[in-house]
Amino acid sequence: MIPIQNTTAPHWSTELAQAIKSPAELMPLLGLSEQTLPPAAQAMTSFKMLVPRPFVGRMEYGNVNDPLLRQVLADDIEMLPSAGYSKDPLEEGNHNPQKAIVHKYERRILVITTGTCAVNCRYCFRRHFPYGDNQLAQKEWDSVIDYLTQHPEVNEVILSGGDPLMLKDSQLGPHIEKLNALPQLKRLRIHSRLPIVIPSRINHELLGWINNSRLDIILVLHSNHANEIDQSVAEKVALLKQAGVTVLNQGVLLKGVNDSVEAQVDLSERLFSAGILPYYMFTFDPIEGGAHFDLSVSFAQRLMGQVAEKLPGYLMPKLAKEIPGQPAKTVLAPTLSR
Repeated sequence: MIPIQNTTAPHWSTELAQAIKSPAELMPLLGLSEQTLPPAAQAMTSFKMLVPRPFVGRMEYGNVNDPLLRQVLADDIEMLPSAGYSKDPLEEGNHNPQKAIVHKYERRILVITTGTCAVNCRYCFRRHFPYGDNQLAQKEWDSVIDYLTQHPEVNEVILSGGDPLMLKDSQLGPHIEKLNALPQLKRLRIHSRLPIVIPSRINHELLGWINNSRLDIILVLHSNHANEIDQSVAEKVALLKQAGVTVLNQGVLLKGVNDSVEAQVDLSERLFSAGILPYYMFTFDPIEGGAHFDLSVSFAQRLMGQVAEKLPGYLMPKLAKEIPGQPAKTVLAPTLSR
């Protein structure tokens, strides 16, 4: 591991501003030469590179195949045409009834709060999402409230993006207050990778609006490898749990990142040690530009069958695939070897 972080972490917005935006900037930090990295000019034009330094600090020095590096390193292989991969693999455009709302499942809606993230993961299934058409101005948030009042069957709101925690707490707080005022709502779910890549995002301001909410709050983190979870992450998760937040993790099965029994077992063990419960492990969504990460469903089932032999049930994430048009996620049974 490389010593990038200071002993006293700066404000999360400062760490975000200092994020790495090119392989040339990243190479010296990891002891890698230009010759060891793939050509990436075209890929970065299509989907920019963005990696926060706290996340880089968990990468193995000198290892071009580091599993964290592989998730964020641009590669022109992304630009090769691949049959069966599309810009909208989950067909979310068919469930976008109005600006910023995705309503695929009866009793919950997903709100696209922002199009920005703190890290650009190369396998992201929304890397081509039309965020420009779904960007809510602050004054437009009432349209979400109006939609909810017109759909009283909805009892859970999911804040997604992009990454909803990219919004300032001064913006998020008033939005949550409006959701609190709707008696139909029971739960608020937040999908975020920010506490993984920049743990300092969990600050007093964020904990303030969490403590003031009457809703049951679930934070679904996104981590794919055990090395993403260090002490700084665990300390922030402890604060969230003290505030009554349920903390879960969902990951994606990725070739060359976490496609081994050891990687999956280590991830679940590390998550639980940090106070995070494994929730879902998704098969790859066939997004255009990400084919080199893909693995077959049969491989995923065999792998998770082997993982199930080594973990108790409560540490086993559900292996799942999101199939367009289905009323719920499809849970896949692991294939047991005996």
